[in-house]
Amino acid sequence: MNTFNPLAPPLVGPRIMRQDWTRLTFVHWAVDPAIIAPLLPAGTRPDTLDGVTYVGLIPFEMRRAGFAHGPAVPFFGDFAETNVRLYSVDEEGRHGVVFRSLETSRLLVAIGARVAFATPYMWARMRISQDADRIEYVTRRRWPGPRGAGGRLVATLGDPITHPSSVEEFVTARFGLHTRYLGRTLWIPNHHVPWSLREATLDVLDDDLVAAAGVPGLAGRAPDSVVHADRVHTVFGMPTLVRG
Repeated sequence: MNTFNPLAPPLVGPRIMRQDWTRLTFVHWAVDPAIIAPLLPAGTRPDTLDGVTYVGLIPFEMRRAGFAHGPAVPFFGDFAETNVRLYSVDEEGRHGVVFRSLETSRLLVAIGARVAFATPYMWARMRISQDADRIEYVTRRRWPGPRGAGGRLVATLGDPITHPSSVEEFVTARFGLHTRYLGRTLWIPNHHVPWSLREATLDVLDDDLVAAAGVPGLAGRAPDSVVHADRVHTVFGMPTLVRG
């Protein structure tokens, strides 16, 4: 059995990218792994906790994105994003995420990420507004289809979480992604310190991105976990092939 470690392993080799992730709200539903398995790239399987896996809807703000050790990219390094993601593990025991969609307000970012790593970025209209402990995210897809997919999420932020639950660690302590590129599955590692999480309560959730990402049956169902994080700095390492 592969052991889940909530701390990031050290990166080996060159760094290719760095980013700050800010004002994140993690919304998750527990689902049957059999529903998720067909959506994962070859060489991976659903990562599970107590017999279930999770589907995540995570809106946030990207800040100061840049390449390797260079400066942050002006304008294109700062944007709002919303992703729908699944949780994967490979035969080497690497626990990662698989993105089903990533909405971004920068068209060139969407095109560049699709070309470079085949990550399914979508161009969208997005905005994030915050008033004290109330935060609102609104997104509407522009390209590619389904055009108009998106929604609105409003959350009230609560107290710091000093001891994350096993579910909160499982869905946030992820230090790499699995992606399919030119017929091969890649592992792209990243490194960041543990999240400083806060409690959060959903006031509004109007979403069809999860269904558009190929996961039906969650519309109208209350999430099983909602937490917030203010900021973390992350660094990405070189991709490697996944066996299998």
